[in-house]
Amino acid sequence: MRVMAASSFSRNLARHVSSLHRFRHFSSSSSPKLPRSSNKGRWLTGAAVGIAVAGGAYVSTVDEATFCGWLFSATKLVNPIFALLDPEVAHRLGLSAAAHGWFPREKRPDPSSIGLEVWGRKFSNPLGLAAGFDKNAEAVDGLLGLGFGFVEVGSVTPFPQDGNPKPRIFRLREEGAVINRCGFNGEGIVAVAKRLGAQHGKRKLDETSSTSTSSNDEVKNGGKSGIGILGVNLGKNKTSEDAAADYVQGVHSLSQYADYLVINVSSPNTPGLRTLQGRKQLQDLVSKVQAARDEMKWGEDGPPPLLVKIAPDLSKDDLEDIAAVALNLHLDGLIISNTTISRPDSVSRNPVAAETGGLSGKPLFDLSTNILKEMYILTKGKIPLIGCGGISSGEEAYKKIRAGATLVQLYTAFAYAGPALIPQIKADLAECLERDGFKSILDAVGADFR
Repeated sequence: MRVMAASSFSRNLARHVSSLHRFRHFSSSSSPKLPRSSNKGRWLTGAAVGIAVAGGAYVSTVDEATFCGWLFSATKLVNPIFALLDPEVAHRLGLSAAAHGWFPREKRPDPSSIGLEVWGRKFSNPLGLAAGFDKNAEAVDGLLGLGFGFVEVGSVTPFPQDGNPKPRIFRLREEGAVINRCGFNGEGIVAVAKRLGAQHGKRKLDETSSTSTSSNDEVKNGGKSGIGILGVNLGKNKTSEDAAADYVQGVHSLSQYADYLVINVSSPNTPGLRTLQGRKQLQDLVSKVQAARDEMKWGEDGPPPLLVKIAPDLSKDDLEDIAAVALNLHLDGLIISNTTISRPDSVSRNPVAAETGGLSGKPLFDLSTNILKEMYILTKGKIPLIGCGGISSGEEAYKKIRAGATLVQLYTAFAYAGPALIPQIKADLAECLERDGFKSILDAVGADFR
């Protein structure tokens, strides 16, 4: 399609050039001579057209992988423009671009060494987009098309809510960090369920009408979202007095569209939410949510795995309690971690650090990775962990994996660097595995403890 389009573009330009020559011949025989500046303009126009024709012809000969690489690299040119905008406006524009298909689509296959299977689902790579970017499931296809192995939408609350007053997102650019206090702003379960239901129906229709082998393989190696794995992150409304009821409602409404579900009890921007990480509170909450999921009717694939997302600001006793609950209730996984309310030394001198809210980005890396290590040890490597917090390179993703993460997520680095970061991280991750003699991601999980 791309080659045909490029060739067509070149032919159309060639016809325009031919018409231009005929017009110039007619003009020279019937009109007075034009000033020298006009001649110069015609030469510049002709040169521009010639370059365009040559460029179109060249593009038509370039292989798809090279052309795809160009498109991802070209997104770097847009980043400075987004940096000039208000953070929330920039986020909205980026989300809209993904929703409307303005982002490039990854056509190159991932290295086989970074593919893996978790919870019976096949991930083409372990790199995911954390919850918070696409709160309302507006751009799932466009974001997965960037080459993420999985995308997590939400947090989704039962009822729509505006979140906290603006401004509520603050950049710490030099530190590669962001502070946010959004407060679960979103459209609510009904809107997200309608959107995911429509997307799910369209994919089923496409699968039914498609007879190509490549399309069937693509669905087989992905999840309910087709080309990748879809996670749905559940939250509670700010004014809700029954947290469990909010999460149960999310399960009943959204689990049929999810490859995995997340109970978010770790956002610092919803009053009282983090108290649900206590042993008794978490045990009661997880038990009720599991029961709600298991009472529903499921097909051969069974119910979606259930995970809990925890904070990085937990004591050793807190971590021991969470690990005990996770093991006792056979929780399917943990996401480590959410944003931090602490202000590490690397950001403490920045005036923006005085803003309340959760800190994400590079300063969170060490803190979240240390919590990840502790939890891997406490759960004895029996529960898949998703490492999240401060990842901005393939080497850092690899460190999370060696520390015990089976999958990894990013958000802040993606907001700063854009789509070009995704293929770079995956390529660097494959190089790290090869360098250390690992044939697959799963071989490297928890390697620091062996």
